[in-house]
Amino acid sequence: MSGKVYLVGAGPGDPELLTLKGWRILRSADVVLHDDLVSPEILSLAAESAEVLNVGKRCGRKSLTQDDINARMLRAAGEGNTVVRLKGGDPLIFGRAGEEMEALRAAGVEFEVVPGVTAALAAAASAEIPLTDRRLASRLVFLTGHRCREDAWEALHGWTRGSTIVLYMPGDRVSDFARELRVAGMPPKTPCIAVSEASTPREQIHRATLEELQRAPRWPSPTVLIIGHVASAARTNTSRRRENRSILELAGDAQVTQLPALR
Repeated sequence: MSGKVYLVGAGPGDPELLTLKGWRILRSADVVLHDDLVSPEILSLAAESAEVLNVGKRCGRKSLTQDDINARMLRAAGEGNTVVRLKGGDPLIFGRAGEEMEALRAAGVEFEVVPGVTAALAAAASAEIPLTDRRLASRLVFLTGHRCREDAWEALHGWTRGSTIVLYMPGDRVSDFARELRVAGMPPKTPCIAVSEASTPREQIHRATLEELQRAPRWPSPTVLIIGHVASAARTNTSRRRENRSILELAGDAQVTQLPALR
């Protein structure tokens, strides 16, 4: 009998930002295949009997191929297990969920996607800025710095006015991206906010303008870069202490309603 696979978004790092559904499924999993950026606090929520495997793929670090990950996922499900493919942020934003869903469909394995809080939302919340403000931005664009294609920048020509652009994984190409955005029509004084390790105790927030990004250092990974006039009012005080507590600690303080069992 085939098991079921859940593609679960672990959120940006703070265990309190894991969804209640994600927590429930993680607690019931037989096998957990997780990305490298999933926090230890969230991994600790898995049952002690669960097999927990790191299948993360990070730039510059040797890892399993996507075919290897698919094969492990399908094998575990084929053995009748409840499998959680645990991904940082949201499974459907700049991850490999598309390839994994194709493999699951081809093999006839039942699966379900459980959304998570993506890094852009966590970064904006930490910096206390709206990604869309009706006075400043009516368009929100997500881009990835990892293998960003030239036509992605070309598509922005004429769209930069009234837009907020969120760049995931800028890496060491920040100056290149800043130059491309200026070519696309963004003014050099456009405010920008870089948020590293959003929602975690190691979070850092940095302010710059678009022209200053061309001299910016490489920030700790993972970093999200928010570019647009909405960033002008962002907070940059990084000394505020985060009172992150584990979900299990919080559950001990409250009456928890019994949730229905997994199908």
